[in-house]
Amino acid sequence: MILKDKTVLIMGIRNKWSIAYGAAKSAYEQGAKLCFTFMGEDNRGKIEELISEFEGSKAYECDVANDSEIERLFNEVKSDYGKIDGIVHCIAHANTEDLRNDFIETSKEGFSHANDVSAYTLVAISRYAKNMEILNENASIVALTYYGSTKVLPGYNVMGVAKAALEASIRYLADNLGKDGIRVNAISAGPIKTLSSKGIKDFGSILDIVEEKAPLKRNVDKEEVGDAVSFLLSKMSSAITGQVIFADCGYNIMGC
Repeated sequence: MILKDKTVLIMGIRNKWSIAYGAAKSAYEQGAKLCFTFMGEDNRGKIEELISEFEGSKAYECDVANDSEIERLFNEVKSDYGKIDGIVHCIAHANTEDLRNDFIETSKEGFSHANDVSAYTLVAISRYAKNMEILNENASIVALTYYGSTKVLPGYNVMGVAKAALEASIRYLADNLGKDGIRVNAISAGPIKTLSSKGIKDFGSILDIVEEKAPLKRNVDKEEVGDAVSFLLSKMSSAITGQVIFADCGYNIMGC
């Protein structure tokens, strides 16, 4: 088990179809102790039931767009678990109208919201984790991104811009935190049916195209993405930082 005796915080779990759940399942099977964040106190019961299969885990409500809540979260996690070995950032959001309409129609508020929630939160989380000394030596931070950060995909719109900002942030954070032995990377997952993906127009056709064009002739699933996350959390990836690693059945290499 590559994460035996490690403690990992998974931020942004929503349901059993989410990539965050796939990451949790893989990390748990690889021996990790888990803790989670979720959005909205009214979701606590649902989230606690969801994570009950991960023995010893605990869920914390946290609005990561609020710095004071990140500080409170890390104080609580540190009190309950001591220092931790990994953080998985599974947080992204854009207004529905900014995904449904042409990108040129994106409002200033919608642009700021998507980038604040989907990209800046990683910067804030990393800063508080460093300054509050919550991370063990050789800890790993992993975020989730998508191919739409570098290519135009219909319906992805402002989220593509936010993911591009996230990926650039990963490189700068990797440089800043490397001196402390902390690694920062991202997994670029292929399209997966999640609650979030329902907001993307014609998402089903994207799945069909990937299945047709990808070298492996299929779509990736959340468990496979979770295994890639576990690899980046583990010592097996100790020389990897500042990278975006694709887990998309090879679709990103194709030119058509």
